[in-house]
Amino acid sequence: MKGTGVVSWALVLLLWLVSISVAWGQEVTPSQCQDEIRQGIGACMAVAMGQPPSAACCARIRATHTECVCPLVTPEVAAMIDVNWVKKLAEGCGRNIPPHFKCGSITIP
Repeated sequence: MKGTGVVSWALVLLLWLVSISVAWGQEVTPSQCQDEIRQGIGACMAVAMGQPPSAACCARIRATHTECVCPLVTPEVAAMIDVNWVKKLAEGCGRNIPPHFKCGSITIP
């Protein structure tokens, strides 16, 4: 069960990193955030199993608000993620992550 939690946090971080340019500064309710995170984990779970992101996963990544995910990026979550790998996945979904972008404990190279 512990592995599933790690995968979920990693996917949450993935969603955040590739959604940087989506709706920066728009108000989102806590229930909307919970829903976006739940949908993202469901759509992108195969990525954690080594598969490339599906069209549904990429669409969810593009729709997720940064305000929903940034507060979850703790040092513990950051330690589980290869930021360069996440950046490569983001580019595969058509998202560029600005260099030196910082959120929580992560800074994009």
